[in-house]
Amino acid sequence: MSNQSQNENSKTSPNLANVKIVLVNTSDCRNIGSAARAMKTMGLSQLVLVDPIEMPNGQAQALAAGATDVLANVQVVKTLEEAITECGLVVGTSARSRTLPWPMLEPRNCGEKLIQEVTDYPVALVFGRESSGLTNEELQLCHFHVQIPANPEYSSLNLAMAVQTLSYEVRMAYLAAENAVFAEKADDEEYPIVEETERMFQHFEDALKATGFIVPSHPGLVMTKLRRFINRARPDSKEVKMWRGILSSVEKTAKRLAEKDDK
Repeated sequence: MSNQSQNENSKTSPNLANVKIVLVNTSDCRNIGSAARAMKTMGLSQLVLVDPIEMPNGQAQALAAGATDVLANVQVVKTLEEAITECGLVVGTSARSRTLPWPMLEPRNCGEKLIQEVTDYPVALVFGRESSGLTNEELQLCHFHVQIPANPEYSSLNLAMAVQTLSYEVRMAYLAAENAVFAEKADDEEYPIVEETERMFQHFEDALKATGFIVPSHPGLVMTKLRRFINRARPDSKEVKMWRGILSSVEKTAKRLAEKDDK
């Protein structure tokens, strides 16, 4: 496969900066500060306020603790449409079933879907009012709804708790995606052909004989076990070359010591 094809097919690292947390018509600025703190602990930074009743002030900053930078960069808009206009995926939080059925996501699936699509465009996670959540009209602007499966006998989650819970799922999905990208990059390593590997094994055998570790008349199973060990590790081409360099150094040292003993 050509390098161009590999680049086209390779995974792209997700960008958490493109995940928007949208708070609609929040009535208490302290909840905004707590939500900012919840976001930052999970690596999220883009907070959008839709028509807040109370703008962030000193109380919000106090509850934001070390996340005042999130508050400092907050975007304030008048409508939800304005907040999500650039987003390719919008998920709205819903605390209860609505009369109009809508595609639902579990929190875990929600985080995975947001991270899956954030490599293509900004995505948004929308939270409603503290007392009444999102209206049906606002929920219909979302592609999916997500509901936190809290204890049905006591499902009272405040705004910051909900933001923390779903931001955590976003972060877990992000870390999983990052690990997948890392693993793919590792798989892109160039591996040696059989001929190169066989030359390395022969080099190993020669070096071990030079040091006396392998006795030519009684070689035993040393090389068989060594082959099994190295094949299990599956060294790439650079690692094979490194081993050849190490073995050359061992051979030179063994030869020098042997010449010294002869004198």
